[in-house]
Amino acid sequence: MGKNPDTSAPVRLLLVDDFAPFRQVIHSMLKKRPELQVVGEASDGLEAVQKAEELQPDLILLDIGLPKQNGIEAARRIRKVAPECKILFVSQESSAEVVQEALSLGAAGYVLKAQAGSELLVAVEAVLQGKQFVSTRLASHLLANVTDDQAPDLLPPRSVRISRQHQVHFYSDDALLLDGFTDFIESALKAGDTVIVVATESHQKSLLQGLQAHDVDTAAAIQEGRYLPFDVAELLSKFTVTDLPDPVRFLKIVGDLIVAATKGAKHPRVAACGAYAPIMWAQGKGDAAILLEHLWDEIAKTYEVDILCGYVLTRFQREQESRIYERICAEHSAVLSQ
Repeated sequence: MGKNPDTSAPVRLLLVDDFAPFRQVIHSMLKKRPELQVVGEASDGLEAVQKAEELQPDLILLDIGLPKQNGIEAARRIRKVAPECKILFVSQESSAEVVQEALSLGAAGYVLKAQAGSELLVAVEAVLQGKQFVSTRLASHLLANVTDDQAPDLLPPRSVRISRQHQVHFYSDDALLLDGFTDFIESALKAGDTVIVVATESHQKSLLQGLQAHDVDTAAAIQEGRYLPFDVAELLSKFTVTDLPDPVRFLKIVGDLIVAATKGAKHPRVAACGAYAPIMWAQGKGDAAILLEHLWDEIAKTYEVDILCGYVLTRFQREQESRIYERICAEHSAVLSQ
């Protein structure tokens, strides 16, 4: 792996991401390489600029969706206060425009968070060797949108727009939740989307019955691979470690699931619904539920997917655990109660 001009010195890194658990995961990954030394962390764009000027690190791992100042604007300022520092973006943003703008600033690479588990260390090594790295899921799409006379460093600056369709519905009872999921699934299937349903076995049976009562041909949808049911407990077990969702495992498993669902589809949009976080909340693991919703929100931003999360929650429960309720609401683009 590349080193500083002084080959006895470690490579000094600054981590910038507003989500502390994700910083911890990245930090633990970097520890696998003893020549890499994390000298600082920042949780917003303004702090990133300040730390970059103060520490003059060799490499900054920089998110884009940051508070106070987004990563694109922070990178512009960092280029001025720490011109020798290399920048590797690590973000959930996957649009070609955002990636091109990031690279146009002189960034050495761009890694999707969903691919960080397999690509981050490879990207760091490439960047430190003076090469440019772009996540494999982005590379072909990016090249298709760049003409010969449109090198990344000549692209005009654009504003970064972060969009998402990640809704949460709070229902007063189980029957209303099932009705809400049934309507969501029916609408998605009729639009030609592939639907991922994460629910308990009893809910899966009830949903199929409800869809069949609405004259939805679920048998055909299942056969065509457009209706994909998953047991919520089984899926949670695949990425849960010591009662908390592991961000890298989650983004890898769910990201691969969505990519597989769209492979060969005529209409490659995915809709997903489920009651995964509510199970954790009901078990007294409110922080785990919040983390899981945050990770689903990153999936909503990274992939072409619409997500509906459903909770059965009384007004008394909301008032008693208002902190968790408010934090969960904040992780969604729309909040509805029924």
